[in-house]
Amino acid sequence: MIIVSGSTFVTGDMMDRIGPRLRVIARPGIGVDRIDLDAATQRGIMVINSPDGPTESTAEHTIALLLNLCKHVTLTDNILRSGHPFPELRELTPGFEVYGATLGLVGLGRIGSRVATIAQALGMKALAFDPYTTSERASTLRVELVPSLEELLPRAQVVSLHCPATPATYHLMHAGTLSLMPRGSYLINAARGTLIDETALLDALRSGHLAGAALDVFDPEPPMTNHPLFTLPTTICTPHIASYTGAGFLRMEVMACEQIASILRGERPTNLVNAHVWGRHRT
Repeated sequence: MIIVSGSTFVTGDMMDRIGPRLRVIARPGIGVDRIDLDAATQRGIMVINSPDGPTESTAEHTIALLLNLCKHVTLTDNILRSGHPFPELRELTPGFEVYGATLGLVGLGRIGSRVATIAQALGMKALAFDPYTTSERASTLRVELVPSLEELLPRAQVVSLHCPATPATYHLMHAGTLSLMPRGSYLINAARGTLIDETALLDALRSGHLAGAALDVFDPEPPMTNHPLFTLPTTICTPHIASYTGAGFLRMEVMACEQIASILRGERPTNLVNAHVWGRHRT
């Protein structure tokens, strides 16, 4: 059994080099896009993750990015740190008050749901697009579920992405979808870098169509040194640390180890990513 970080690529060749005694690949956290799931299934290797572990930390980081972005915290902090005196207010773009604003959530899973709850405590209205969420669950969360991304984007002053990296979500936010967002709106991504066409995002920011963007993830990772997104005053960029808190990290590791223990007892793990391998797995 091996436990791998989110930055580790696990290919079929790597599995073969480890050998036939490899039974389980455990990923503390959510993302398994760097693990070749088909290769693991073909070899009878179980892949497990701990998707509940990073929920709170990632949701809090998303809200931190949202408030930082809308209230110009980093932007004005940098002005003072650069040695300039207090700027005249007329020299600054006013911040955006989130109370009463609409937050559009692309994905209403564990993290998206928690973000909705915190945002509602700030007085925001939450909309969501998620084809895998029922209207009953959305209603329980007091979130309005809309049928398409195209309906969600024009109605939200802030859009936050909370969906996995799959072929269907690759560059979900491209020139066309970014243009549907209201002028002066904000985009947040603490999910996966491949969800955004970064070239299109740069264009939307430089043109002023978007007032700002906050990103914890990039495509590829790590991003190039001096990435153009880092040079814009309207962006906040953090190095994929949304889930990295003491409590969150411990929770992810403990949950992964609990599942390994259940496998050793002959039980089916609760978060078996490649579910079809069960019954054909290595013992």
